[in-house]
Amino acid sequence: MLGVPRQKRGGEDRKIVNWNLDDKPILVFWETTRACDLACRHCRASAIPQPLEGELDHQEGLALLDQIVAFGRPSPILVMTGGDVLKRQDLWALLEQAQARRIPVALSPAVTPLLTDPVVDRLADSGLSAISLSLDGPDEATHDGLRGVPGTFRRTMECARRAVSAGLKVQINSTVMAENLRLFPAICERLVQAGVGVWEVFFLIATGRGTELSAPGPEECEAVCWMLHEASGYGLTVRTVEAPFFRRVVHQARTGNARDPGPLARDLVADLHRRLGQPSTPPRSHTARTRDGKGIVFVDYQGRVSPSGFLPVVAGNVRQEPLAGIYRESPLFRSLRSAEAFGGRCGRCGYRDLCGGSRSRAYAASGDCLGEDPACVYQPEGFEPLLA
Repeated sequence: MLGVPRQKRGGEDRKIVNWNLDDKPILVFWETTRACDLACRHCRASAIPQPLEGELDHQEGLALLDQIVAFGRPSPILVMTGGDVLKRQDLWALLEQAQARRIPVALSPAVTPLLTDPVVDRLADSGLSAISLSLDGPDEATHDGLRGVPGTFRRTMECARRAVSAGLKVQINSTVMAENLRLFPAICERLVQAGVGVWEVFFLIATGRGTELSAPGPEECEAVCWMLHEASGYGLTVRTVEAPFFRRVVHQARTGNARDPGPLARDLVADLHRRLGQPSTPPRSHTARTRDGKGIVFVDYQGRVSPSGFLPVVAGNVRQEPLAGIYRESPLFRSLRSAEAFGGRCGRCGYRDLCGGSRSRAYAASGDCLGEDPACVYQPEGFEPLLA
């Protein structure tokens, strides 16, 4: 996770093990606004050009910063997202106040005319831990088609290169859909060419406008995970969102305890090798045992607190109660952090703590956020706890 102290082990960056995920999250996502000038076909927030009523105002934003400080040191990382965070008129003041409170901040702006070269340079000078940009295809036809605005692909690549050259840590976010999953080796090639260091891959959840697109099936998710593990050998730190079974794949790859990943995985890996040659560095696949509600908390534009932006179950509101109290004491959050509460295959699986399945996808599929993740292909024969 961005900004968390790490130590090197076996070629992978690992979170220092003394971070108590029951006590505080690693990441606090704040949906600063739902206003955005893009019309992305898979937008979780179903964003619109103008802010919605009830948005946390500046003073309430400062109060939220104080609530993050109340978790104690080291501070969780604040990820300011949207909508488009650049639509917040008080963005620069909030960044200044977060820095004064020693809160590490990562920013997730939309690539619109608001993200000019001077803005990128100013962000590089603002003390940000990282900036994340979205890229869902390796070319204009794919990416611009999903984003709904011509020229977005070109500008995204320009902003990524400029941010890298300005010294910003750049993360690229990509969403896996049935429509684009075969393009992921080509996306990886683009990132390596641009000098991007972190690739965070979202696996589509049917929420917001994402219900209009096709989510990948279990075999497709498995194949993409195997390709992503291979991609982490090209100098990229690879993480997944709503695909915690990626950690199982990584563990199986490292221990040699894996079945044949199938023809699609072999095709994707072969395409990656054709483009980039054989991997040149040890794999840098992220395997911290976080999931929705465990190490992660989401505050929406009205202050409502959920386990993630893809799991629309509200546990409280920062306007009425402290964020730390909600995260630590809410029955919803406590149950999500306890892998023993999971049902179906996830509850019987030896990887249930390392992985635990996507709680958001379980909820979208069945209405039960403790149910099994239908996108995972793994079939546990019986509960055998993972010891290594």
